[in-house]
Amino acid sequence: MRLPPDLTRFGGETRSSRALFALPLALIVAVTLIDILTPASVHLGPFLIAAPAITASFAGAGGTAAIGALAFVAQVVIAVFHGGVTTTNHEAQLAAIVVLSGLVTAFRYVTDRHRRRLLRVRSVSVAAQEVLLRPLPERIGELSIASLYLAADEEAQIGGDLYAAVRTQGATRLVIGDVQGKGLAAIGDAAVLIGAFRGVAYRHLSLPAIATHLGSCMCWNWQHVPGGGRNCLESFVTAVVVDVYDDGPMAGMVNCGHPPPLLLHRGEVATLDVDQPAIPLGLEVPREGDYRVETFRFEYGDLLVLHTDGVIEARDADGAFYPLPERLAAWKGGGPQSLVDHLHADLLRHTGGVVDDDAAIVVIARRA
Repeated sequence: MRLPPDLTRFGGETRSSRALFALPLALIVAVTLIDILTPASVHLGPFLIAAPAITASFAGAGGTAAIGALAFVAQVVIAVFHGGVTTTNHEAQLAAIVVLSGLVTAFRYVTDRHRRRLLRVRSVSVAAQEVLLRPLPERIGELSIASLYLAADEEAQIGGDLYAAVRTQGATRLVIGDVQGKGLAAIGDAAVLIGAFRGVAYRHLSLPAIATHLGSCMCWNWQHVPGGGRNCLESFVTAVVVDVYDDGPMAGMVNCGHPPPLLLHRGEVATLDVDQPAIPLGLEVPREGDYRVETFRFEYGDLLVLHTDGVIEARDADGAFYPLPERLAAWKGGGPQSLVDHLHADLLRHTGGVVDDDAAIVVIARRA
């Protein structure tokens, strides 16, 4: 595994940190000259230990040891001008520099080794999460797609929110969902649903059949998790499954208890509510008749915005929710990626730079 540049050379020094070596070097030169030029009764040599201590704050073990060695040489020079190296005072100062420089260097070495291990663990974690939640393609079928994922956990790339897109017979099929809960269990549940969604793409099932399959998979998963199953009533996933048809400006969707998508048409925002939303996936063992397809027009130039509740429930400092429809209506126009970039920046401004819950946005447009 290849490490980042800041740990592959000089024990952790980067170009910017190497420029900081001027500070301990200037300290060594200044202490040495002042000590030589002052009377022998004035002892400034002990200040030399500050040089390797300062260096350890920005450089690696190698750089810290090198500055410690220079501090030792400077103390020897001072001793030569003030009575000799073998005097008790100078022997004590030299021993102190050796011991303290060695301790600081050893501490920095342990810190660097721990940092390398942490980087390896993070690299593996990021790779695993990218496999679970693959980036959506920029183009699929007749659609252009842009997406955004904000994880509430700073150390994670994904959480309990999910999205995926596949080609099926005569349509492009997308899903966006939100698993109840957080942490590793939610990530695992999201992975199960995404796998089930992709796994039946080749079967060209209807939207109700897809929703039935996904709900059954989640129930089966929760009842057979290692260490004891979970009741369906205790776990669920809200989701929207959308088919954008190839043979006309129409799309269909099944909403399973999820926040409704928004359609931006000629500068006006419409909320795609359904008359009878289905229950969330996995809440009970489903039947195909439990799900109803809602159709709507989706023309060239329109933008379809799928999102999770982490977006619309994001709060500002005063506790106000993020007004997604209003922000869409005020948008100046452009393609899916432009809108996603705008919403990303605007959402972070609204929340002060952090989100308390996972948030996902998928923006879709028809293309010629």
